[in-house]
Amino acid sequence: TKSLEVPKLERPGQLDEHLELVRELVVVCEGNLVRVGEKLADEGIPTGYSTLTRFCRRHGIGRKPKPPAGRYVFEPGEEMQHDTSPHDVTIGGKRMRVQCASLVLCYSRRLFARAYRRFRRFECRAFLTEAIPYLGGAASRCIVDNTSVVRAHGTGSDMVPAAEMLALSKRFEFDFVAHAIGDANRSARVEGPFYFIERNFYPGRTFTSLDDLNAQLRAWCDKVNAGPRKIDGQRDVVPMELYAAEQHLLSPLPLHIPTVYELHGRRVDAEGYVNLHTNRYSVPSRLPNGETAVGRSLEVRETLDAIIVLDGHDEVARHARVESGLGKRITLEAHRDGRWRKRPVEPSREERLLVAAAPELGELAARLRKRHGGQGLRPIRRLHRMYLEYPTTCLLDAVRTALHYGLLDLGRLEAMTLERIRGDFFRLPVEPPLATTPAPDEPHEEEHDDGRRAAPAADEPEAPPGG
Repeated sequence: TKSLEVPKLERPGQLDEHLELVRELVVVCEGNLVRVGEKLADEGIPTGYSTLTRFCRRHGIGRKPKPPAGRYVFEPGEEMQHDTSPHDVTIGGKRMRVQCASLVLCYSRRLFARAYRRFRRFECRAFLTEAIPYLGGAASRCIVDNTSVVRAHGTGSDMVPAAEMLALSKRFEFDFVAHAIGDANRSARVEGPFYFIERNFYPGRTFTSLDDLNAQLRAWCDKVNAGPRKIDGQRDVVPMELYAAEQHLLSPLPLHIPTVYELHGRRVDAEGYVNLHTNRYSVPSRLPNGETAVGRSLEVRETLDAIIVLDGHDEVARHARVESGLGKRITLEAHRDGRWRKRPVEPSREERLLVAAAPELGELAARLRKRHGGQGLRPIRRLHRMYLEYPTTCLLDAVRTALHYGLLDLGRLEAMTLERIRGDFFRLPVEPPLATTPAPDEPHEEEHDDGRRAAPAADEPEAPPGG
């Protein structure tokens, strides 16, 4: 009979008859096909490497068959997924890394995202407290990775959430579930939007601050959720239309959602500030009970937007929260009292005496104090000593000259004063004395090296007269 099919070309392979030997050698060589080829050559079966690898692939030797990927199908209100991803963004003209957190409903693909400078358990609680009301409620379970932000211990199905996260899940009526380590496909619903955000949100946008970025990101999420998207190969799928079928199956929101905060114990330092994350926040000098604030231990309540300082149940101060790690000092206008102002230095007793003695001395003392800082005690005391030791008229004349030329060297001032009093108060010769020569008949006296007369020796007799 005639057939339209081309007959298959079947011919025996080079290694078909050595199949069991190849299986054995793969086990002995621990899967190293280069060594398997060398062993076959030793057995008299030379084989090319590509031939050997193709033979092993065809017979499934040395590798496990790859299972089909499959697809996760979620019912409305069944699951939501949460994760974070680092993004490099230009904010205020500076390139910095932020942590982008997102939460997505797996059925409707409704998305909420927000960026943080760092993402700890505190930021995670604050994010979920903001994201779940945005989505209108929580799904039955929330898939997370095995990050220590959520879990206390255990991984995968054995993961146990931390106490704070467990309290949060009970408040919004859902359960935290961690996927198995390495099973990133289990959280694919939340991994995909990160690439979508990086490619469609950041390009072409400028941000003045992190708050500005988050405001634009929230508006962008509103736009994306309301517009058509391609989901599971289907075009023009609108998440808000799917959300209409999912909304009534979400856990209802509690009547009251408390603000997420973190408590810190801090002591007020000597300048009247409390330190939190390298930033310093001012407190008033007096507490509500009238006691001095310096040295007191207070409670600092940190939220995402504010820093609240408490003394028991009394609120002491409230500040806008500053980004952690900046090392800034924040002072409220009501706290700007005399403690933070530089008090003027009181003049010393010697300076007050100089000011009372003559205006020229007071002016010179003021200049000395300005130059040396503080009270300028050393130069002012030296000037006061000169005032006590030298005639006032001559000293004032020298001081006027010094002030005219801006001279503040007290050594030169003292020399100028001595020049003015040398002829009036000291008997100083105008010219050096003339040297006198002895008469020829006067005997010369022998002198020692020190210039004094030499006394006659005790054992030498005096010369007789006329002898």
